[in-house]
Amino acid sequence: MSILKKPIITEKATMQSELFNAYAFEVNTKANKVEIKKAVEAAYGVSVEKVRTINVRPDRKTKFTKTGVQHGKTNAVKKAIVQLAEGETIDLYTNM
Repeated sequence: MSILKKPIITEKATMQSELFNAYAFEVNTKANKVEIKKAVEAAYGVSVEKVRTINVRPDRKTKFTKTGVQHGKTNAVKKAIVQLAEGETIDLYTNM
């Protein structure tokens, strides 16, 4: 079971990394904060101060078409925002 799925690279995540030294990752939905902290420290060789997690619910959509009503939903994901110790950084663009 891999804990870290992929880093989240958006405008908001980039701003957080520059201002607060916090990086966002999409993680396994069953992972807890201790496992996420150990996985980031092992993968990137940094020391983690704080881990915050977010469970994102699936979006449900309905379309009305000629053939009838179509229902669908996106997958539920879990995000982790990892704050690093002072002076440490992660270069997400070379470690992909």
